[in-house]
Amino acid sequence: MTPASNPPLAVAFMVTATLFIAGSMLMAKLLGTDTLGPALHPLQISHGRFLFAFLLIGTTVALLRPRLRGAHLPLHAGRTLFGWVGVSLMFAAVAFIPMADATAISFLNPVFCMMLAIPLLGERVGRIRWAAAAIALLGAAVLLRPTPASFQPAALLALGAAVSLGFELIFIKKLSGRESPLAILFINNALGLGIATVAVLFVWAPPTGLQWLALAGVGGTMACAQACFVNAMARAEASFITPFSYLTLVASAAYDFLIFGARPDAISLTGAAIIIAGAALLAWREARLKPTAEIPASGPSLPRDGHL
Repeated sequence: MTPASNPPLAVAFMVTATLFIAGSMLMAKLLGTDTLGPALHPLQISHGRFLFAFLLIGTTVALLRPRLRGAHLPLHAGRTLFGWVGVSLMFAAVAFIPMADATAISFLNPVFCMMLAIPLLGERVGRIRWAAAAIALLGAAVLLRPTPASFQPAALLALGAAVSLGFELIFIKKLSGRESPLAILFINNALGLGIATVAVLFVWAPPTGLQWLALAGVGGTMACAQACFVNAMARAEASFITPFSYLTLVASAAYDFLIFGARPDAISLTGAAIIIAGAALLAWREARLKPTAEIPASGPSLPRDGHL
């Protein structure tokens, strides 16, 4: 049964989702630095994300027993592969640059999705959508600090994550409406765990007790964020609820300041504001063209297309 429209509850779910997403990135940063012990490889952190998220979602599936037959496995595999790459790159990025910068750059993934949809989906893009993309990319250029004295090479990791997650959104569009959200989440996390398990064999290092807790936190908070996002999108129009997703940036900056003492500088604030302006314009235009209620993906951000 479809939940009744309830905008205030939808906002509560979305705000909670942003806190969980920022929390998962905070724990990834703790794991990727020497805060909790010897720094873990990003591939090991993404393995923890899929492992513990799968345990939570798998338990839910075992209790609710949703229909899992008829899954389009090639589309799921493509979506999961790009999502895993994007998440791994993002976890690598937050270990080296402020979380706010990495989060802001991740908001570019719907922009790259729009560009990729032209050759891959045959979509036509109008002037407003191109203008939105140009604005967002300008913000990314600001955040990259493209001068010899201030260039952040690690920011390219976040940019690569946004590109990969843009590819993932293409597969999400193809999957839209085919299967139930819970079934898609289960298949996505099951395949992601398989990919991450193979990859982690080459970089595995024994985690400390605190690192095990943080790895469980990365996966647990991501699974909770996905659940909150699904509930938010089911109770309000995407055009109404999307602006609240950008609170992920605020939460990330707050966590980074409280734990690591990182203060966003003028360049970070300017670049983030420009990216959000472009992404918000694109989200508004997309909502007017075709309102959707997408399900969340694998990564750590929340653009209109339902990406996590």
